[in-house]
Amino acid sequence: MIEIQRNRSTQVRRREINPAVPITWDMENDNGRKRIPLKFTSIEYVQVLKQFDDANMKGKYTEIRKIERIQNERWFLQYSAHRDAFKQRFNGSPYEESLFHGCTDVTVDSIINENFNRAYAGVNGIVYGKGSYFSASAEYSHTYAKSNSFGERHMFLAKVLIGKSTIGNPSMKVPPAGYDSTTDGKNIFVTYHDAQAYAEYLIVYK
Repeated sequence: MIEIQRNRSTQVRRREINPAVPITWDMENDNGRKRIPLKFTSIEYVQVLKQFDDANMKGKYTEIRKIERIQNERWFLQYSAHRDAFKQRFNGSPYEESLFHGCTDVTVDSIINENFNRAYAGVNGIVYGKGSYFSASAEYSHTYAKSNSFGERHMFLAKVLIGKSTIGNPSMKVPPAGYDSTTDGKNIFVTYHDAQAYAEYLIVYK
């Protein structure tokens, strides 16, 4: 395919767009990148920031450095397949929640590339089970988003399939039979399957 502009012609290569990924993804211009910065004027940016503020973070930070959309097609498709299975089990409802996960800057790339790997379970405690931890309260997740040398903190907003949840304890390596996650009964949820969550956005703030 050739694009003609006045007296110039340029060869154009179109990248195949997978209809299974979100329509908000920029698949033609991402050049293989998995971290796509959002414009602060975009609806998407405003919605993510509102969720962050509404989850007890309003007034608890001085600056939002950036919000990035995570575009990892491999892990998103695995998560989608897992979500479809949940829908079948729960009569159409996947029991999906948007939850927060605070982390250090050194683990950000690992999560973006390999998702929430249970191999790292226990790094920040195992009070409610030996899995990946998420919270409906960004204020709670903030305690695990340790500042780097630039004073920046990192927090993911993730899609999480909580399914049927029960109160967890430190001895649990998997949820009890008939359950999909464990919880503190309030804001914290623990997952035990690597495709049970997807890191949708990364918020970098001070």
